[in-house]
Amino acid sequence: MPYVQGQTVHDADSHIMELPGTIHRYLDPKVRDAFIEKTGKKDVLPEWFAKAAAQQEDAEFRAGAEANILLRKNYEALGAFRAQDRPATLDHLGFASQLVFTTACLSNWGLEQMGEVDLALEAARAHNRMMTEFCSVDRRLLATGYVPLVDRARAPLIAREAIDMGAKGLVVPSRHPPGFSPSHLELDPLWALAEEAALPILFHVGGEEKMHADYLENGLPRVKDFHGGDENFTSLTFMAIPLSIWQTLSVLVIDGVFDRFPRLKFGAIELGASWLPSLMRFLDSGCAAFGREERLQKLSARPSEILRRQLRVTPYPHEDVRWIMENAGEEMVLFSSDFPHVEGGRNPLKRFNESLEGVSDAARRRFYRDNFIDLMGKGLDPALHDLPELAAA
Repeated sequence: MPYVQGQTVHDADSHIMELPGTIHRYLDPKVRDAFIEKTGKKDVLPEWFAKAAAQQEDAEFRAGAEANILLRKNYEALGAFRAQDRPATLDHLGFASQLVFTTACLSNWGLEQMGEVDLALEAARAHNRMMTEFCSVDRRLLATGYVPLVDRARAPLIAREAIDMGAKGLVVPSRHPPGFSPSHLELDPLWALAEEAALPILFHVGGEEKMHADYLENGLPRVKDFHGGDENFTSLTFMAIPLSIWQTLSVLVIDGVFDRFPRLKFGAIELGASWLPSLMRFLDSGCAAFGREERLQKLSARPSEILRRQLRVTPYPHEDVRWIMENAGEEMVLFSSDFPHVEGGRNPLKRFNESLEGVSDAARRRFYRDNFIDLMGKGLDPALHDLPELAAA
């Protein structure tokens, strides 16, 4: 019996869990050695990962996959790294579709910040090959392609290649490229390409500027995160997650990118959403205060209205979705499971339903179905808008 029953639910955030060295199979052999040298990512399978891979071959372990579909996390989860298992995962979850992101490549290994432009682009192309191949096993799996903005001329070429390979959404970093703004006019061909293809531009956690390490030097012992390490999310580093997307969305609105491409949709995925009402109000306030600026006078509407028209976001399961809806708009928020990551929790529907208590049936439907369909455009086959049994009804 699937986890979701009696309603159509689209999942705006899921992941593959690549085994070490997976990306090497997709890199151009001419850059593989340079990639390993710059990133330190050798083509090895340490004992722990080898054990996880062997576990997925064990018949007894696999027999419990359905019963534990949301209990097993990371490499233990069904379909975490074996593409052939992912359709069964979707069957057990009951989601109508699932937007799929990487885990290992979320920051593009920091190559853009290192100034390794050519290598950053080749790594992105390898990522796009990997993601589209993984998702090709089932049309319900919606692959994401990554487009570095660091080379303004080549960004549209990488985007076109990703689309041609089957990407259904284009991921760009939420932090600014080194040396210029994401609203730079020379990036307009990229936005035009995505708008013409009716595919969304996506921001995902991992592409933001991290909290400066100096903030962690407080004279106290380092705090371990929920993975047991000190290099990932803690309550403190969590606070920096919205800062880059706040600034990037601001320049895209104020410098007219949203208006120049009014049919282009943007999605902020796994970046939370409690910041959204404040950003909308702050942008409106700032534009009112500096209203004599010519660029502000050219805006098609108030910034909050522009964002409401074109931006969709995924709240974390611990956030108050009803409050976000009431203060930002019912049309702006999306369900996500973060499968198979630990952060998604063991029962996301329960947690989100509790935070949606008191909202209308229409608002609930928007959260689980309608807003995702609106975001994805042509990236979601109309035949997938509803589960087959509900479409027939």
